[in-house]
Amino acid sequence: MRIELEKVSKRFFGSLALNGVSAKLEPGQVVSLLGANGAGKTTLLGALAGIVAPEGQILFDGERFHRGRMDLRRRLMFLPDQPLLFGRMSPLEHLAMCVHLYEAGEPKPERVVEVLQNLNLLGLAASAVGTFSRGQAYKASLAALMVLDPELWILDEPFASGMDPGGIRCFRQEASAAAKRGRTVLYSTQILDLAERFSDRLWVLDEGRLRMEGSAEELKVTAGSPSLEGVFLRLRDPESGA
Repeated sequence: MRIELEKVSKRFFGSLALNGVSAKLEPGQVVSLLGANGAGKTTLLGALAGIVAPEGQILFDGERFHRGRMDLRRRLMFLPDQPLLFGRMSPLEHLAMCVHLYEAGEPKPERVVEVLQNLNLLGLAASAVGTFSRGQAYKASLAALMVLDPELWILDEPFASGMDPGGIRCFRQEASAAAKRGRTVLYSTQILDLAERFSDRLWVLDEGRLRMEGSAEELKVTAGSPSLEGVFLRLRDPESGA
């Protein structure tokens, strides 16, 4: 799925959270969304997920996307930093609910077992998620995303989700494999070294504007900095020697 943003803006109580963002997302890429606190990252992800109604246009394969286009929304899945789960549901029940909502058809049992096992949730597959730790609850939502495998994966701060190293490794492996299948993976993070190692492209938001985009090396060359940290410092202070 090819995604285009055309002058996407969003105000909250008179303040601009997004300010004329224009960009393109191509299939088969892992894209990291970077920016300081309050830069507009979560708002942009919400707009792409159909949760936030912005000004401007978002196009999916040339079709106008908005929150009422359920046919297009079923082509993506959004995981917020704290996924909403029904505490009495088990990971399997949560997955079954998502399959029903997405009208995805019955998933292959071996794939469900594989994902739960890789996330270290197989032994908890029938347990209530209300008894889970934060990281385990996130993995329960992530399992549904991996099994459904939509065309667009949208994740807010997956590396700050409380997942253990095994869960993070599983996410990285599955996201990379999804990109190779032609999916697009878009996630936000504040962990620059992970973003640099685990992204084909980076988007840098600053005060609601898309200030830079490209590979990590392209951003460093543009900013004249040897590190991504320096790229950020120079956004705020062009005279910085970082």
